[in-house]
Amino acid sequence: MCEKIQKVNSWLGAVFGDQPVPHFEVNTRTVDVLYQLARSSEARCRETALLTEDLRQKASEYQSEGAHYRDVLVQGLGLSCASLSKPANDYLSALVDTAMVLGVRDTSLGSFMPAVNHLTDSLLEEEKSDRRLKRELVALRNRLSATMVLRSSLQEDINKTVKCQSLESAKAEERMLNMDFVKAKAKELSSRRERAEAQLVSRNMDKSVTHQAIVQLSEEVAMLKQEIIPLKKKLEPYMDLSPSPSLAKVKIEEAKRELAVISSQLETNMDFK
Repeated sequence: MCEKIQKVNSWLGAVFGDQPVPHFEVNTRTVDVLYQLARSSEARCRETALLTEDLRQKASEYQSEGAHYRDVLVQGLGLSCASLSKPANDYLSALVDTAMVLGVRDTSLGSFMPAVNHLTDSLLEEEKSDRRLKRELVALRNRLSATMVLRSSLQEDINKTVKCQSLESAKAEERMLNMDFVKAKAKELSSRRERAEAQLVSRNMDKSVTHQAIVQLSEEVAMLKQEIIPLKKKLEPYMDLSPSPSLAKVKIEEAKRELAVISSQLETNMDFK
């Protein structure tokens, strides 16, 4: 733990330099995190130093190689930058810029061709990727259009549902108001009925004229009416009889005469046969 704290303090001092190191809470977790950061930072610093040294060596090699080629051109061929014409100088600059863009080691054809082939392959891959992305974009646009249509339909359904819900809420509220009114009215009528019954009791009213008694009598009357119906059907043949005995005798005599006439006609018909 102490070794880690010393390592962290040393690293923080190197990072902040002359500036004061910010205060931090010293605990196991904080020290472990800062210790890992210190190790990662030192590793990166070592890698950066190695890379810098490698670049310096390559730059030195390139400078030596350039000086060698310059000596060959000047001493062997008598060519120098001052002796070249402007077009030749422009061509040479373009060749150097192309080599730097392609990242080749030199300007020989053997270096340019693999680099150009690599760029051609990269271009073909990018075009292939571009076509694939275009197809995916078209598919995404189609899905987006379908999604927008679905969203519009869902929004319309939601609006209709909200409107119906508001109407139903208004109806429910109206029914609640009506229910409250009915409850209040029923309570008022019940109170009035109780007061009326109390007044009737205080006046010694006959119970036979109360509402309950009248309802009971009405039910009994309805039952008696139902019982009378079969009796009326039995009395229907006797409804034509006169209530007076003398008139009844007259009716009987008329019936006898009619019977005699019918008997005479029947005998006549039998004799004729």
